[in-house]
Amino acid sequence: MRETMPQTPIFSSMLGSSCSGQVQPDMGERCVDPVYQDGNLVSGSLEALIERLVPTMDYYPDRTYIFTFLLSSRVFIHPHELLAKVGQICIKQKQQLEVGTEAEKAKLKSFAAKIIQLLKEWTETFPYDFQDEKSMKELKEIAHRITQCDEVGENGTVKKIISQMTQNLLMALSARSQYQEIREKFRQPVTDKGTILKTKPQSTQKDILSVCCDPLILAQQLTYIELERVSNIYPEDLMQIVSHMDSLDNHKCRSDVTKTYNLEAYDNWFNCLSMLVATEICRVVKKKQRTRMVEFFIDVARECFNIGNFNSMMAIISGMNLSPVARLKKTWSKVKTAKFDVLEHHMDPSSNFCNYRTALQGAAQRSQTANSSREKIVIPVFNLFIKDIYFLHKIHTNRLPNGQINFKKFWEISRQIHDFLTWKQVECPFEKDKKIQTYLLTAPIYTLFIASFESEGPENHMEKDSWKTLRTTLLNRA
Repeated sequence: MRETMPQTPIFSSMLGSSCSGQVQPDMGERCVDPVYQDGNLVSGSLEALIERLVPTMDYYPDRTYIFTFLLSSRVFIHPHELLAKVGQICIKQKQQLEVGTEAEKAKLKSFAAKIIQLLKEWTETFPYDFQDEKSMKELKEIAHRITQCDEVGENGTVKKIISQMTQNLLMALSARSQYQEIREKFRQPVTDKGTILKTKPQSTQKDILSVCCDPLILAQQLTYIELERVSNIYPEDLMQIVSHMDSLDNHKCRSDVTKTYNLEAYDNWFNCLSMLVATEICRVVKKKQRTRMVEFFIDVARECFNIGNFNSMMAIISGMNLSPVARLKKTWSKVKTAKFDVLEHHMDPSSNFCNYRTALQGAAQRSQTANSSREKIVIPVFNLFIKDIYFLHKIHTNRLPNGQINFKKFWEISRQIHDFLTWKQVECPFEKDKKIQTYLLTAPIYTLFIASFESEGPENHMEKDSWKTLRTTLLNRA
């Protein structure tokens, strides 16, 4: 018995005429209500879509459909309930084949192989679906029914495959739980350190340039961190946002915080990097050195752009656009801003970030034809990626007026999420530099306005009032 089935690449036609692969198999009266347009499945009842998921003797669903339905089904039904329904259909299919003839035994063996393949794809792509006991129970029950087909198998082949599948699933779940320890690496902003900037000798203050003065190397280490972070984001995490996000400013799944922790951790990384950039600039006492620091980060952002690391690039630009940095007029007057202007052009928010999207599309096309890992790197601006999915979710309804699921909507959401999954699987081609990464992840973040005002004093009444308030607060705390 073969362990795998022939498969077409997921979204190979980018939702073209064959986006769902075997779109209309001859399935008799199993599915009576799915609606097709130009050969594409666009809507259907939940029951009909579940029927389409389960293999038969002569049918196996396309990988694109499996991915899209398993991803989107959680909006309408809990995974353990879906597993139960799949199990019920399997029982019916199995009963129809249990006649006893050699021909029927061969069909039963083929059917068992397809069910195992479906479960294998499910557990590998969405292991988190099996974290709770109910889902594991349903999985074991389906597996038990399939192992009964071992009577027509060879030397316990079915049992061995199911055992290996279960072992791999448990390992994947264990790896995910261990990742929660990553929260210890995320630092909280250290406040009120700005007052000591002038009291310490400049030579004793460790800054990023003392750790890494090469913009390319720092960009590579930022890319290493980015790929490490996105590797722990899973499709069901992203679908939780689609299901539960109620505003752009609060994209947290209120019903299950653990499922969105990796998203929040990655979002925190963006904020920390922005704050770190601003801190490194504001804390420098001498204007000449501060100018050098600004130009250094501009070069780092440019190298990130060349690599395809748009998230770090945006974080750096955001850090330099924070008010405590932007107000340093004397510093900026000495900066060669031509390169910075180019970067800001790429991240211009007008026309829904049209320039960025063009650059992202170019990086994605480069990645598809690349021969080396360096050319395959595509790290989108994560906040924009999330907002794109959010708007797609809000613009289109989950169900059509006739009550059927609007599957056309979920094709598109799945395509975007699948693109992200493809990019996150790229192996980082850069070696880890522990010294640089330790600094990036643990360097303290200062109260920016204090550091900014100490670098360049307040120039107007509003700034003077703010500075006065900050100093009063510091004295009271002292």
